[in-house]
Amino acid sequence: MMHNNLKPLTLAVAVATATVSGHAMAGAFQLNEQSVSAQGTSFAGRASTVNDASIVYGNPAGMSFLDRAQVTGGVTYLMPETDIDNVSGSATGSNDGDMVPNKAIPFAYFVQPINPNLHFGLGVYAPFGLITDYESDFQGRYFGDYSEVKVATVQPTISVKFSEQFSAGFGVTYNRIDGKLGSRTPGGPVGYYDSTGAFTPTGSEGDGRVVVEGDDEAWGFTWGMMYKPWQHTTIGLAYHSEVDYDLEGDASFENVRGQGDPVNHPVLGPIVPVGAASAKSDASLGISLPASWDLGVTHELNDQWTLMGGVTLVKWGSFEELNVENDVREINEVQNYKDSWQYALGASYQMNEQWVFRGGVAYDQSPIRDEDRTVRVPSGDRMIYSVGAGWTPVENLTVDVAYTYLDESSAELSEQDPTRGTYEADYDNSANGFGAQVTYRF
Repeated sequence: MMHNNLKPLTLAVAVATATVSGHAMAGAFQLNEQSVSAQGTSFAGRASTVNDASIVYGNPAGMSFLDRAQVTGGVTYLMPETDIDNVSGSATGSNDGDMVPNKAIPFAYFVQPINPNLHFGLGVYAPFGLITDYESDFQGRYFGDYSEVKVATVQPTISVKFSEQFSAGFGVTYNRIDGKLGSRTPGGPVGYYDSTGAFTPTGSEGDGRVVVEGDDEAWGFTWGMMYKPWQHTTIGLAYHSEVDYDLEGDASFENVRGQGDPVNHPVLGPIVPVGAASAKSDASLGISLPASWDLGVTHELNDQWTLMGGVTLVKWGSFEELNVENDVREINEVQNYKDSWQYALGASYQMNEQWVFRGGVAYDQSPIRDEDRTVRVPSGDRMIYSVGAGWTPVENLTVDVAYTYLDESSAELSEQDPTRGTYEADYDNSANGFGAQVTYRF
């Protein structure tokens, strides 16, 4: 049996590390794309502004301020771009960048008043997700060349209106996660060690390939409060819980260098062969996706102008290390993330009964420390700029559109490992997001 000396299930870190890479529209791999009407103001006042049924996600307490049953559904199409510069490393290869493909992120919500003080809502959305897909000869391929995670959430929700000024809401979340990671392993000479410890090469091999896939289902919850201290001012607070996953899946190895069991050669005596082998084993990994607190304030200046502000705390600090269980060995890897903050300001202008225009700007702090940045997580702090509009051609129907530009600060990374070598580079990331949604009121 061939034993892999390259700590093969560092790859199992794969599934979790994959979940914190790529360029979503929020810190690390968190997604903000659960509402296009909120996207138009860069998500400012998301917890305090009631536009449509997407408030099921923004703040479940806000359902109490919807007077009719309604359905909201839409999609945001993300177009990321990445340039990789100032590269150095021990391996040879390319650095094309643009490893994150374009992606559509859908969502849908339904709100039904049960009576004037009790509302039921249901939401389906993606709170986290990414894909990073480097070219096959990427220079940093030994540190990772493919990562994918998909999280889908279903959220049934209840809200209660205690007065015209105060309401509260609570929902449970059913979450499913699917993760996949691919990485290359360095090739090298094949041969054998003799009884004196001397190595005799007999040939060479190319890169190996390691792939991990896993999935799980888990429950979480969300709650919110909404308060109107004055007629034209609304304060909202929403909480989305941490969700714990225990991913189960497979780890596959192709052409991975390793050291075999000792054999007795008829001429050379005892030797230890070194070469390539393929194998497959079970792998499991426990990870937690972070909780978040979202505070929003919305103030109506007059019949036309409304101002919004928001601050969000994402508790990434709980993502400190990865403990991997597998058939080969236990692996503990430090991640050392930090809690991150998001700040947003926005405004809307109600031109007439049919048209409303929106705009906003946000600052999104990365949870990744400079010294821990990797090719799987090559992101930095971000500025987000958005514009949007809502059109209500008839009383029961509203169409919302939004455009977002994300500009990320240059992210420097430097990785080194005794078996994988070194890789250093600067990543410049940006993205364009186009959103559209429809709301129909019954």
